[in-house]
Amino acid sequence: MTSAAEIVTDDYKSKYGFADSTGYLDQRLKGLNEDVVKEISRIRDEPGWMEEFRLRALKNFLARPVPTWGVDLSPIKFDDFYYYAQPAKDTAKKWEDVPLEIRNTFEKLGIPEAERKFLAGVGAVYESQEVYNSLQKDLQKQGVIFTSVGNAVKEYPDLVKKYIGKIVPPSDNKFAALNSAVWSDGPFIYVPEGVKITMPLQSYFRINAQGMGQFERTLIVAEPNSEVHYIEGCTAAMYQKSMLHAAVVELLARKGAKIRYITIQNWSKNVYNLVTKRAHAYEDASVTWLNGEVGSGRNMKYPSIYLLGKNANAEILSMAYAGNNQIQDTGGKVIHLASDTSSKIISKSVSKDGGVAIYRGLLHIARGAHNVKSTVRCDALLMDEQSKTSTFPYMEVMADDATVTHEASVGKVGEDQLFYLMARGISERDALSMIVNGFVEPFTKELPMTYAIELNRLMALEMTGAVG
Repeated sequence: MTSAAEIVTDDYKSKYGFADSTGYLDQRLKGLNEDVVKEISRIRDEPGWMEEFRLRALKNFLARPVPTWGVDLSPIKFDDFYYYAQPAKDTAKKWEDVPLEIRNTFEKLGIPEAERKFLAGVGAVYESQEVYNSLQKDLQKQGVIFTSVGNAVKEYPDLVKKYIGKIVPPSDNKFAALNSAVWSDGPFIYVPEGVKITMPLQSYFRINAQGMGQFERTLIVAEPNSEVHYIEGCTAAMYQKSMLHAAVVELLARKGAKIRYITIQNWSKNVYNLVTKRAHAYEDASVTWLNGEVGSGRNMKYPSIYLLGKNANAEILSMAYAGNNQIQDTGGKVIHLASDTSSKIISKSVSKDGGVAIYRGLLHIARGAHNVKSTVRCDALLMDEQSKTSTFPYMEVMADDATVTHEASVGKVGEDQLFYLMARGISERDALSMIVNGFVEPFTKELPMTYAIELNRLMALEMTGAVG
């Protein structure tokens, strides 16, 4: 079986796949055992309860087999990864205080420019550590917390202890246990009751070192009638050796709260991306996951939403691109546990050059959950004869009065479509981009303009040489 480490395009390597020095790596943090977990906790100067949390999770991880029902994960050698790397001393509050080499990396990726233009707050995570964090002062005055989970353990221990591991417990699955044992920085966002954050908060995740594992831990709590819009982007340096990103994301939307969570995942093809994302939505709350899956060699991600109160709403919109030696195994899950709830799952996938796109979804409507409405739609576009797509929808409808619709389609780019466009002076590459952009438009129209443009640009790069 070929591993996730494969050569990527020159376009990716020049803009995202470059690497900086890695003098901060520590051999003591390579491999996975109890001593490594304790050392991570010591370096982070964590309280005893967090070290215990990590060690319990490690036992759970070691006791569980690697799952075999999805992507082949047998090439992963857990003792070959670095489980923690500290490239900077502390989180900087001013951009000029970030170490120069790291600052140059994020400037190449456009992060400071994005902050200046339209973001309410920015966090930058490099390897295992948040190296920069900024939040608008008016939000700070309203009691909004936007920091790393690592900093929150020290500054807001009662809040972290109350919520971490409650929505995604370490016992949930093997990779949730792995994350809980060795978690690294990700955002902790707390929005007080009634506060509406009208501009997005953003975090950017970067893996730089060869053989690095990044274990993002994200926790967002939206109190009653609050609103938050969060965006994250991800890239990694390109090596022949595999890297591992195993994240856990927990969202809590109290009564009437709204959470909108956008991910543009553009890891290099040597990355295994194994993510557990879950949200709880209470009465009148709304949670939306938007996932753009362009990168990684092996990707398994199925965001889920549990609707726990009347009139709660869930939306999961995803777009996956599978190119040469990529397997995008993605989807979504919605669990209706209350009456008068509604949900929508829309999945779009594009496969070319032998890429494999898989939709794997679950819709569950519990007994006693009345007047539930749900729509599931899965559409796949194949660019050539070598590429593949599969759909595994699973529905459990336990209520007689539920309204559920499900649609699925598989299409190919036809020669007549290309001929029609090219006959009007459009190049083959541009014609392909137009067809693909039209196909994924239900997803991209939900993105902020800057991100929609960037995603379309990434897709245009991938369409180079798509017909053959």
